[in-house]
Amino acid sequence: MFTGNNFEFDIYSIEDIPVERRKEIIGKVAQEIVDRNMTTPAIFLLEMGKPLSFLGSQAMIAVNPFVQAFFPSRVYRELSVILEKREYVEMLITEIERRNNEVKTRN
Repeated sequence: MFTGNNFEFDIYSIEDIPVERRKEIIGKVAQEIVDRNMTTPAIFLLEMGKPLSFLGSQAMIAVNPFVQAFFPSRVYRELSVILEKREYVEMLITEIERRNNEVKTRN
């Protein structure tokens, strides 16, 4: 029915993503946030949205067709599944803070 590679659709739950890959994605997202000097607004939004992390991840899935123009679809899908769980939202916040502190100590 569809042509092409639909490899991004083989991710249905957090268990479909290896633990090391989860940490890698969280690290990359955290580094991008720190590199763009968006630490404070990102932490603020993540803390505010933590109770609604599942709904936020579902919203990410809903806007996926529009985002595909800017992000690799598989990475975006993996991130949306990872952020379904509050513990990974907390892990992202912690990683952002850690990387931001590293940057501050270097300067």
